[in-house]
Formats: sequence, C-alpha cells, structure tokens
Amino acid sequence: MHLKTREDLRAARVLYEKSLAAQEKKILVCAGTGCISSGSLDVYDRLKELMEERGIHCAVRLEEEPHEHEVGMKKSGCHGFCEMGPLVRIEPWGYLYTKVKVADCEEIVEKTILGGEHIERLAYHQNGKVFEKQDEIPFYQKQTRLVLEHCGHIDATSIEEYLGIGGYTALEKALFEMDGDAIIRTVTDSGLRGRGGGGFPAGKKWSQVKAQKTEEKYIVCNGDEGDPGAFMDRSIMEGDPHRLLEGMMIAGLACGAAEGYIYVRAEYPMAVERLRTAISQAEAWGLLGENVLGTGFSFKMHINRGAGAFVCGEGSALTASIEGKRGMPRVKPPRTVEHGLFDKPTVLNNVETFANVPRIIREGAEWFQSFGTAGSPGTKAFALTGNIENTGLIEVPMGTTLREIIFDIGGGIKDGKEFKAVQIGGPSGGCLIETNLDLPLDFDSLKKVGGMIGSGGLVVMDDSTCMVEVARFFMNFTQNESCGKCVPCREGTRRMLEIMERIVDGRGEEGDIETLLELSDMISNTALCGLGKTAAFPVLGTIRYFRDEYEAHIREKRCPAGQCQKLKRIWIEADECKGCSKCARNCPVNAITGKVKEPFTIDANKCIKCGACVEACPFHAVKEG
Repeated sequence: MHLKTREDLRAARVLYEKSLAAQEKKILVCAGTGCISSGSLDVYDRLKELMEERGIHCAVRLEEEPHEHEVGMKKSGCHGFCEMGPLVRIEPWGYLYTKVKVADCEEIVEKTILGGEHIERLAYHQNGKVFEKQDEIPFYQKQTRLVLEHCGHIDATSIEEYLGIGGYTALEKALFEMDGDAIIRTVTDSGLRGRGGGGFPAGKKWSQVKAQKTEEKYIVCNGDEGDPGAFMDRSIMEGDPHRLLEGMMIAGLACGAAEGYIYVRAEYPMAVERLRTAISQAEAWGLLGENVLGTGFSFKMHINRGAGAFVCGEGSALTASIEGKRGMPRVKPPRTVEHGLFDKPTVLNNVETFANVPRIIREGAEWFQSFGTAGSPGTKAFALTGNIENTGLIEVPMGTTLREIIFDIGGGIKDGKEFKAVQIGGPSGGCLIETNLDLPLDFDSLKKVGGMIGSGGLVVMDDSTCMVEVARFFMNFTQNESCGKCVPCREGTRRMLEIMERIVDGRGEEGDIETLLELSDMISNTALCGLGKTAAFPVLGTIRYFRDEYEAHIREKRCPAGQCQKLKRIWIEADECKGCSKCARNCPVNAITGKVKEPFTIDANKCIKCGACVEACPFHAVKEG
C-alpha cells in the first residue's frame, strides 16, 4: 500500500484499528534481545506449531480482512521484566507468563488459548502471592510507561500494527496543522530535555538549528548507548522503531532538514535489522522519502553502525564517525547546532528524546508537563541491574525516588542483604548511598549531589561490594575508551588507573587518595570532551562516601568487603582443624603443611588465595576474609 494523501493515511489507520480489534486473542512473545537469548523464539515457533495443528488461524501479520476467531501471534519488543524471561503475554486477559519453556507451550494452548484458564505455575509470584495480570505485578504497577508504552504490546516489525494503534498521527498533525515554529514551540513549552545525559532543552536545540541560514541541515539520532549495563535505547529501537522514525521526521519538518542519520551501536544487530525494516516499510507506504503524503516534505533516513568506541557517544565524535573519520571530539565552539554533520547545522538527540516527540505533538505540551517535576517534566527510562531482585527495563516519572525504584519496583536487595550504593549514569555518573534514597531523580536534584542521570543506567550494589574495586572497574573502562586526543584524559586517566590498581592489589601508599583527588580535579577542568570531564566521577563519589574503605586497603592491606583477591586472607582455625589433610591435598601451590590428625597451617607467602582449601575442608576450619 502506498499512501499519497492525508485521507489515505486516515483510511489505513481505521482499517488496521479494526483489524487489531478483530483479534479476539493475542499471544505476545517477547522478542527482545534478553528473552531471545533465553529461548523465546523457540517458544514462539512451538506455540505457532501447536495452534496450526489444532486448526487455529494464527495471524502473524495484521491483515486487512481478518479471519473470524483468529489469534494474533506476535514477536513483540522487550517487556522490560528481563529477570523473568522468556515472557509471554496473552490478551485479552492481560496474563503474563514468566520463564516460559518450550515444554510449557502445549499447556498454554490447551488451557489458556482454548479454555481461557490461567496457569498459576507460570505466573509471577512474590511473597506467596500470585499475580495473574501483568499490570498487577508491582514491577509494572509502580511504573508510568510513556516512551515504552508499545514495547511488549505490538509486533515490533509491523507498520500495520503501528498504524493500528495510532501511529504517524503526530506526523500527520505536524504536516497538515503546524509549521516549524509551532512544532518547536510545542516541544519547548513541554519542557522536554535531552535524555542522553546532559538534559539540554530539546526545543532550544531545535530552534538554534532552525535559525541557521543554510538550506542543508541534518537530524542525527544517537543510538550508540555505550554505558555498561544500559539498554534503554536498544529496547526502543527493537520494540518500537517507527516511533523513533516519526520523532526524527517531525524534527526534520520543524528545522528544515531533509535527511536523518541513526547512529546505532555495532553490538545491536537486532536494533539495526528492525530499524532497516521500519525504514523500508515507511518508504514503501509513502510515509518516508519524497513528497510525503503530497505535502512537498521529503525526508531520507540512513543507518550508521557505530565504530565500537564509547567516545563516539559524544556529539562531535559521533558526527566525525558518520563522516568516515576517526571518532574524536573537537574543540567547541562552534557547536553541533552550527557546524555538525558534514559541517552543517545538526540536531543531535538520543533515541529516548526523539521517541518522546510524537506523543508530545499529539497530546500537547501541558499533557507532557503533567508528568515529572517542574524543571524535569516527563518520564525517564532506566536499566535496573545489579544486586537487586527484579532487574530489567523500567520507566518512571522524573522525580521518582531511588527508594521507590529499588525497593518497590526492583523488589529490594537480593538474598536479604543490605543496600550499600547505586551507580547512576554509567562510567560518567556518580555514586549515591543510603542517605540519597529519598532524593528525587531529576536533572537538577542529581546535579546538586554530584550525580547525573546520564543515559539511565542504575547499578545497585549490596553490602558485599567493594567500592574501591567498583571505582577501579569504571576507571579501567574509561581509560580504555579514551580517544587519546587530549593529554589530561589520555595520561591523567592512565595515572589514576595505575593508582587504583595498586590499591586493590595491596600496594597502596599514603598520599594515594590525595593524588587521586588532585588528578580528578585537573582532568575534570582541562579535558576536551564530556568523557574526560566526567571520567573521575566514580572515583570522586566513592572517596567521598567510602573513604574508610580506601584507607583500609592502603593502611591495613585489607578489603573490608573481602572481594579484592590479593587482599584476601586465608587461615586455618587450629581448634576446628581435624588434621584430615584434604586442604593440603587440594592446594595447587603446596602452601599448606602439617601432620595428619594435627592442625595444619597455611604459608601466607606461598598462598595464591584461590580458595580451593576453603571448598575442600569438610569441617569448615579454613577461613577466608
């Protein structure tokens, strides 16, 4: 189908709305990266096979003329509840089945699809309670899913389904009822701020590009998402790709740009595949390309795969990479809005920012401001990982507290341990502790305590975590990802990493903490780009809140959390040792000596702290700490 007019678009939307409504039952198998790795595609194939054997018509694509009593079979985007995958949602009941296996499929077809019966053993359980419906599960109940509203609820590869749920309504409104100034005014009035890290007002950036007196301009989407543990943008690109295209096209219409580039992390092959599918579908339907819906507006979309460098998430490095150059930041000004891609004015926002735009245009600025805080309206998607019961992808209003996210949505700390800290914003972010649990998560509140939302990674740590090692890990990541262009970042991060490695190896010296603080100040104030300016944040945060752990490592050669391998101490309690010699027989370096039926001893100079003796001792006489 090729849509040539506004009327054609409206007619198609009505047609597919009816087709969706005609599907009395729908099976949505999560086809996000996490669930696929757990076997969800095998579950999908088996469910489809079983229904075909029983003569049930499976609609794997939305049809213009639906069959009577057909069942919609859909590979959806990420449901978000990654800890419990593979996930299967069944409508119209709203059932969510967790950790589904191929062996469960026959029971699902017989009992639920044919009989409407809920299968309790496949439901989510918490504290002895069974949750039949997805919306009742605490993990989902506490969320407000605006950007992620379609992820897990539609076929991510179908433009027909996107149209059937109201897709491209915002583009239609922007094309036929608004001009560039009106679009930018709506985005500005909404208070939408960039969701990629810094929180710069999107409307202001768009207006700056529109004001440039050049015919050639570009819209660039940053889908690089290099933070360890972050997968918000990936889930949007995989689960709702047309929404991203629609947001970018509206930006192009507002600013006078005719081309868009999506820069996608190379490690996201499925996101690339689904974006390519969405682009080809939109072009075939006349919603992308030349003379969209007969309005004279033309827009071409490109996909660039990332070069594998974290620094390419920085604006000028990203545009350099698209141009085929080495991804390295440049001195500013001039900024990207003036001289960006191919030296032309460029709007550069991340995936989540563009994905917010269609609904803002459709519902209005006041609607968007009804969520979040006055200074940070709307919602924010977070990747919730670490030592927490419920890991996954969440979306909450700006201003939601850490306590609500960790203990209400996340279900609290695993194995009954105590909360210790959370790393927010990835390698560029900071460390927050128990006294920050009631801090509202928004751009301005976090800035006051030395943190930042960043792209939205949340790594939760319990009381068994060594914060010095955490800081070393992030410093190692940042140092490896430094492009090397500026001396402060290239040499300063290397020097900081050397000190951190000495400390966790038990070779820390008096004055190391002061040197780390001095280097942090120098790098933050003199580095060229955001990577260098924020590289020291994890070290600064852990020194601020956990200086005693640094001092224990340096002065006592002891890791309070017992995690640093070279600072571990292994010994044998003489009173508990029965002299069985199992520890000595299992030691790979012959560090344990003694006589049978007498207490054995460990030579600390020979011991490599492998822990083999701890596991071998049947009397638990070998201690580790």
